Amino acid sequence: MALSGIIEDIVFRNDENGYTVARLERDESVVTIAGKFIDVQIGAEVTLEGKFEKTKYGVQYSFSSYQMSAPKSLAGIEKYLGSGLIRGVGPITAKKIVERFGKDTLDVLEYSPQKLSQIVGISEKKAVEIGFSFKEHHEVQNTIIYLQNFQITTNMALKIYNIYRERTGEIVKNNPYKLVEDVDGIGFVTADRIAQNVGIPTNSMFRVRAGLIYVLKTSCEKNGNTFLPKVMLLSEAAKQLELDLEENESVFSEAFESLCADKTAVTAWVENAHSEDGSRMEIVMLSKYYFYENSIAQKLVWLNSCRQNEQFDISQEILAFEQQNHITFHEEQKNAIVGAINNGVFVITGGPGTGKTTIIKCILEILRAQNKTVSLCAPTGRAAKRMSDSTNCEAKTIHRLLEVNAMQDGNSFFVHNESNPLKTDCVIVDEVSMVDAQLMCALLKAMPRDCKLILVGDKDQLPSVGAGNVLADILQSGVISFCALSKIFRQDEKSLIITNAHLINEGKMPMIDNTSLDFFFESKDDPEIIKNTILELVTRRLPKYLNMDAKQIQVLAPLKAGVCGIENLNKCLQESINPPSPQKRQLEFARIIFREGDKVMQMSNNYDLAWKKHGRFADEDGQGVFNGDIGVVNTIDPQTGEVIVEFEDGRICKYTRLDLGDLSLSYAITIHKSQGSEFDVIIIPAIAGPSIILTRNLIYTAVTRAKKMVVIVGEKQYLRRMVANKYTATRFTNLKRLLIEANDKVKNLFD
Repeated sequence: MALSGIIEDIVFRNDENGYTVARLERDESVVTIAGKFIDVQIGAEVTLEGKFEKTKYGVQYSFSSYQMSAPKSLAGIEKYLGSGLIRGVGPITAKKIVERFGKDTLDVLEYSPQKLSQIVGISEKKAVEIGFSFKEHHEVQNTIIYLQNFQITTNMALKIYNIYRERTGEIVKNNPYKLVEDVDGIGFVTADRIAQNVGIPTNSMFRVRAGLIYVLKTSCEKNGNTFLPKVMLLSEAAKQLELDLEENESVFSEAFESLCADKTAVTAWVENAHSEDGSRMEIVMLSKYYFYENSIAQKLVWLNSCRQNEQFDISQEILAFEQQNHITFHEEQKNAIVGAINNGVFVITGGPGTGKTTIIKCILEILRAQNKTVSLCAPTGRAAKRMSDSTNCEAKTIHRLLEVNAMQDGNSFFVHNESNPLKTDCVIVDEVSMVDAQLMCALLKAMPRDCKLILVGDKDQLPSVGAGNVLADILQSGVISFCALSKIFRQDEKSLIITNAHLINEGKMPMIDNTSLDFFFESKDDPEIIKNTILELVTRRLPKYLNMDAKQIQVLAPLKAGVCGIENLNKCLQESINPPSPQKRQLEFARIIFREGDKVMQMSNNYDLAWKKHGRFADEDGQGVFNGDIGVVNTIDPQTGEVIVEFEDGRICKYTRLDLGDLSLSYAITIHKSQGSEFDVIIIPAIAGPSIILTRNLIYTAVTRAKKMVVIVGEKQYLRRMVANKYTATRFTNLKRLLIEANDKVKNLFD
């Protein structure tokens, strides 16, 4: 339903996201309207598309799109100009201008602004400035309306305009694919839709270049690759573009060469690991990923080489720790401690119950006895908190350790970097398996040149969500010393979580006779019954049995879609655990209802979002929330779209409606998103699904997230398939090769 009228008054305006509540005059009546305007002023004539809705503030018209035109009446023009729209024009000046030029006012402002100097109080210089401001405003409005024709949102249209300014229209008409490279949030599909509308040929060099970038980006962001073989890149791009590679060989060649010429991409020849004849292949990587991995390799080799001659005899220190804590270390645990103390870089890897936490505590005591300062960190807030609790020392997320400062050229910029390194003698990183190439690069850049690095993790867990395979590449390179722990120590006689985790990791079915205190299997053979059983377990059975709040129970699902996927489970769990109530405000965004009291998760890194934290020792503030952070919705303002979230580590963040796309309900989360976290109780649906997803290390990762109890609901045949399925998606990464090359160069220097 369309609605037209004149903006009479602006009741509320959020300049961050454009959300506006205003009064619209139409047909001798006044209507309250609410929605997003890129820019709006009193007196403007608008046509809105939306619908009337009942709210707690009364009936209002909520609009999703609009068109704006200049006012036609003299009173409307005067109100329009005098509302602060144009720099240098207030109500008094606006009245003078309209009195002098009447209905020609807007034409004078646009085409002959120098005529404004005929008015007393307006100099020639000021007349030109007023004209420029008016023209700039018109450019913005016209650009927004133009971009909206291509189904681009108002917020994204403003983002595009702020990058290209007056060149926006020209770029969109001539090469909309440039948006893919320059504007975060604009993908190839959107650019391609614009290109088709403006008549750009499907075999245009611009389109092929954008297609190549799209395939490389998607490969990094969705599959974790840092490079692709050139043959695969060209083949996949041709498929995405629906072009014949042979027929368009010259265009593909030109587009590929342009990527390399301007350093958007980097190429190299490497050994083909899948070839039996030892042949080489050409690989292609986006420049930033080459930089990340090369920087990691160089810094790791440097840190490692700095301390190769250190050989401390710490047998007495280890013995003292054993006596003080009434334990006896296994030989492999002692090897891990000695290796960590005597190497510049050292990796400790092992599954649950192998004593990694106790080893870290011993290493900490020895380093402190040597008067060394140690920084503890982990990729997620949950992992950092667990590290703090187990060591009784402060541990931070890697982002907090580096201190997020701002966004710069689309990349995270940290306070601590090579120009301002951390003031520490040693950094210990837990849950390192989930650290991607970008974050590891940032951490290493911030480490002093003589700093010790100890990496702790489980090599059998899922790799990082982000691009790279850092832990696996380090271990496989043979450059960095490591200790793989295999002996299980932490295990209660009646506990099966650790036992079953190791059985799964060995490809054996877990013990599921339901006689233990912490590992159970509920056999159900229908997705609807599985879903209903999970709801009953979360909301009634387990809270009563364990005397805990339902929100402390975490559902970890393998899939997003389907009856037992996280999207459907979250809706059902929300309705059961946190149903609608007159006492709880809510709002809907992107088909998700957020309600006060909801469990939510941050789905991507946002380095700009500010937070405050009330700590035990001091209050803090900073910026940056990150992929996987879990919190609770404290308050919601449906009118402004502002949502206050308190995360588990105490950070409190204000989300504008513009930021809500990064939030999701988290009563149920994917197993991938659970990496680095630990929950008292987890429930896992065992359901049918693609074999490339339902793998052994997926179910292993899920089970190792539980501290007190695991409940699997579903069919044994699907659990059996997961345990037997040792498929691991091969990631194309370059770090192993670069580590070996960097290490060989260092060796040659000293030979």
